[in-house]
Formats: sequence, C-alpha cells, structure tokens
Amino acid sequence: MVEIHVERTIAAPVEQVFDWLADPVNFTTAPLVLKAGYAKGCEPGAGAFREVTGVGMWGREEITAYDRPHSYSYLIVRAFPRFDHRGGTMTFTPSGDGTHVDWRSNYTHPVYVGGTLTEALSSRLLRSTFLRILSACARALEQ
Repeated sequence: MVEIHVERTIAAPVEQVFDWLADPVNFTTAPLVLKAGYAKGCEPGAGAFREVTGVGMWGREEITAYDRPHSYSYLIVRAFPRFDHRGGTMTFTPSGDGTHVDWRSNYTHPVYVGGTLTEALSSRLLRSTFLRILSACARALEQ
C-alpha cells in the first residue's frame, strides 16, 4: 500500500486556504492535471463527485466528508489506470498567521495494472502533483 503524506503552512486564513483547495478547478495548477471539476449537477459538500483528468490518467472522486474550514475527505471510486483507493483527507489547522495543510492519501494498484511497479511510479507523480498544488495555493493566497 502507498501512503502519500504532504504538508505545508500557507500564510493565509484557514477559510481561504480551505476554499481554494476544495475547488477542484485549482488542481489544474499542477502540470500533469489537464482538467478538474465537480461532476455535472454537483456542488461542494459531502456526497459530491469531482472528476480529474491528467496525463495518462482519469479519476472520479466522491467527497465523503466536508467540514469547512477544518477538513474534507474523498474516495476515488473509478479510475484509469485501476486504482484501489483507501481514502484521502486534507486537514486545515490555523497556525500563527496562516494555515497548516496536512494532505494524506492511501491506495494500491492491482497486480494486473502493474501492482508495486505502477505504485512506485504513481507515488512519485502524485506526491509531486500534491506539492505543486499546495505551492500554487500559497502563490495565489499569500500576500
């Protein structure tokens, strides 16, 4: 199983950081993410679906918990390549004049799509993507 864990403190109020990172359109700030958004008819909140298309991948995620501005959790319910997601969570904690973001995601790839070999590649790409999204959030919100 792969666990990706990234964190960053962003010099902006917790509500602004939460709203920026909860909007899937902002995921396109990472170079490998081509398109992202809520599925047709969905609005932010628990039970909503979002879709992310990237270079060589596609995923449909369900928001499983939404506690603005403290945290939200998601589960990838469909993906190409196949992805057995155990869940992801972003937690937002006030820290001085900013917000500490803690982002965790756990998953595996089945053997028939490469198993641990695919995990070795995807874990590097996803970690880099998560860090780039956090960096873009900081650039957008820090004054």
